[in-house]
Amino acid sequence: MRTIEWLDGKVRLIDQRQLPRELVLEECTDCRQVAQAIKEMHIRGAPAIGAAAAFGLALTAYHSKAASPEELLQELEEAARLLRTTRPTAVNLFWAIDRVLSKARAIESDVVALKEAVIQEAQAIAEEDVNTNKRMGAYGAELIEDGYNILTHCNTGALATVDYGTALGVVRTAWEQGKRIHVWVDETRPRLQGARLTAWELKQLGIPATLVADNAAGLLMRSGRVDIVLVGADRIAANGDVANKIGTYNLAVLAREHGLPFYSVAPTSTVDLSIPSGEHIPIEERDAEEVTHIRGIPIAPEGMPVYNPAFDVTPHRYVTGIVTEKGIVYPPFELNLKKVLRG
Repeated sequence: MRTIEWLDGKVRLIDQRQLPRELVLEECTDCRQVAQAIKEMHIRGAPAIGAAAAFGLALTAYHSKAASPEELLQELEEAARLLRTTRPTAVNLFWAIDRVLSKARAIESDVVALKEAVIQEAQAIAEEDVNTNKRMGAYGAELIEDGYNILTHCNTGALATVDYGTALGVVRTAWEQGKRIHVWVDETRPRLQGARLTAWELKQLGIPATLVADNAAGLLMRSGRVDIVLVGADRIAANGDVANKIGTYNLAVLAREHGLPFYSVAPTSTVDLSIPSGEHIPIEERDAEEVTHIRGIPIAPEGMPVYNPAFDVTPHRYVTGIVTEKGIVYPPFELNLKKVLRG
């Protein structure tokens, strides 16, 4: 089952807020519902919300009553503006919107052709995501040796993408190759994507894994029980700085201290060459209740001030390499990322 898919004028997605208690499928019939699903994290993960945004535009086109291509383009632009307001950090969302709009603007013939082009482009983005993830998995699996203990953060599996996964896709490929591996799963506060989602996915796949509190990572590394750290990315700057789920920077610094390789696994659509460094990446701040409550139960004093950034930025000097669908990129990132994207 895919995390998100197009079904004849509807978009079906897994409501990830309900996992691991139950698997709930949600259907969206218009762009506003898709935007709400992204903003409220029914669906999350940079590649997944990119596909969701594309499908939001597809829904707009499919249900449009526009009498002319110009009128439909205006509706698509309005839908795009709404989708752009949902989550600011993951560049895949903006990349997918721009790609669909670019395709739409190139169609000048008639409304029917324009509608078909938008829907086909959204479906193409989803299909390409699956193939991209499998290629990243193949490249990344070369880094995994038999017997490795792998530390992950947040959720980077099928649930973070259309299917298969980024960093967890590497783990999956290594397992399918017959390598004996074990995964340390960071719980990933405050939304517990590791505990709720990654642990659930690994159990479904039958891959040996152990859940740990976020603050156990240093002890694991010091005691020699981690061989490699694999994380995803929501945006990668031109110099190789990596924006990812909050807590990633901590792991990168710890990995450097203990001489461990630290890799980000992300499609080239996550690389933003327009941003020179991580200092320019917008960092989303989320509701205080994510920190003060768990499943609606308060765990902090009422009225306590909260700072809740959803992401942090890992400076490129802590990144061993970036696994993409075009190969593994190593320093100097500023030079080699451009080569990969433009090659």
